[in-house]
Amino acid sequence: MTALTTIHSARNVGFIFDEHLNFSDQITALSKSCYCHIRELRCIRPYLDFKTASTIATSIVHSKLDYCKSLYHNLPNCQLNRLQQIQNFLARAIVKAQSTHITPILKSLHWLKVNERIEYKLLSLTYKVLTTAQPSYLHNLISLQPPRSTRSSSVVTLSLACQSSPP
Repeated sequence: MTALTTIHSARNVGFIFDEHLNFSDQITALSKSCYCHIRELRCIRPYLDFKTASTIATSIVHSKLDYCKSLYHNLPNCQLNRLQQIQNFLARAIVKAQSTHITPILKSLHWLKVNERIEYKLLSLTYKVLTTAQPSYLHNLISLQPPRSTRSSSVVTLSLACQSSPP
């Protein structure tokens, strides 16, 4: 019999999972990487037009924020706020703003806030699963509940499909 050693965190496909699944190590590593790229962007920003700066920011930093973002669903606000601060810093770097309110800046860039991006990802994935039945491993987990004659009958309700126990 071999004894297993426990570890605090492990990396899988570039994402760090910690023992409590609060993703603090992942967000810390992500923060370091993103802030480094944002500082570099700020250095060259005076030489870039708005469209080029926005494209660089989206392709380098926002792509990092969006990677595996569905795993961030239901994280505590303190963790989501750390991600939102990265996005805010990035947005201010693009528009060359210092301390103005962030909401108008995000709207001008047509960016959703981090928690809205997470929700959008989950909703679009759910829609895809329901309309195309792909990927099948997710389609087999959910089903539409039959509509009932109630005040909220226009609302689509999902239920977990019953799973049979493995043989």
